[in-house]
Amino acid sequence: MIVWLNGTFGAGKTTTARLLARALPARLFDAEHVGYLLRGVIGDLPHTDFKEWKPWRGLTVETARQVLDYAGGALVIPQSVLQREYWTELMDGFAAHGVPVHAFTLHADRAQLTARIEADADEPTAAQWRLDHRDAYEAALEQWMRARTTVVDTTHLTPAEVCERIAAAVRAA
Repeated sequence: MIVWLNGTFGAGKTTTARLLARALPARLFDAEHVGYLLRGVIGDLPHTDFKEWKPWRGLTVETARQVLDYAGGALVIPQSVLQREYWTELMDGFAAHGVPVHAFTLHADRAQLTARIEADADEPTAAQWRLDHRDAYEAALEQWMRARTTVVDTTHLTPAEVCERIAAAVRAA
């Protein structure tokens, strides 16, 4: 089983994923590491985001599947995927291997999200990049994410509260 945490950049996916991995329990799989691996191999090809690379999407599915086959249990994957076609390819890949996915989108209203991004001391150099992607996230949320994931409004919740809501939903499924 996979618990995928989607949402905009800076929404708290990684923080929630760490808590959720302990609460379920599950293994934490940061799919960005697949992108880092590929940068050394195909990073010279034109791109703005490693999710554009078909090998990233295929290797993310295959790596998760192999880890689950080998170690069992569950994986928590905190990864923003705003492009519907990439999301569909990932979900179809998991389905083809019989891997169930519980998909959640962490959402905070724009003012709260901006405040969180600006206050982030862990990755302060990422603030402007995250702020610049709010519009793309909001468009994806309205165009497809609400229909394909469970949206969790985190505006007035702590990461621990978000974790508990998601863990309860996963356990109930």
